[in-house]
Amino acid sequence: MKTLIIHPQDETTIFLRHIYRNLHNCTLLKNGSRIDVISQIIDHDRIFMLGHGTPNGLLSVGQFDGQYVIDDTIVPILSNKECIFIWCNADKFVTRNKLKGLYSGMFISEVMEALLMGLPPVSQKTVDESNFLFATVLGQGIELGLYHAYHMMMVVYEAFSSRNIVAKYNVQRLYLIVWLSICMLYHNYLIISD
Repeated sequence: MKTLIIHPQDETTIFLRHIYRNLHNCTLLKNGSRIDVISQIIDHDRIFMLGHGTPNGLLSVGQFDGQYVIDDTIVPILSNKECIFIWCNADKFVTRNKLKGLYSGMFISEVMEALLMGLPPVSQKTVDESNFLFATVLGQGIELGLYHAYHMMMVVYEAFSSRNIVAKYNVQRLYLIVWLSICMLYHNYLIISD
């Protein structure tokens, strides 16, 4: 499976590289033109979109053409891809556009975001521990597929959330929607194996 990682260069989201650091057969886009992004999405089976964002898409943070590197205009070519959307409020983008994949809602990755979301004051160490474990666990699970990665997040990251308030906030905002045929195959497997 050919994987495309779209991760605009930004120091505050560098921890997300742990998601893809051990992947093989992948292409990393940290900057470029809109034409590059579109042609690369078309050429790949699995698309990771990581960084800062809004309900309108993944922000380019000055690394790609325009304000967003991923927005509503890209949706038609994402609809038949296996996708991971990790940015603040990606859930609103995914839901509005009826996309599928593993995605986040509001995601706290900085101390200021924790304060803005009404969490009690947290240290940078607390945020860093949450960020590192989130990205590492997702990276370990992703080679086996979206369902496995999501399941690992719900086991490992959720267990960690009992002692990390940032992780507790974030784990409640992780979602997975997969194609019905995949769900049915997994469901049938569970019935047969019982």
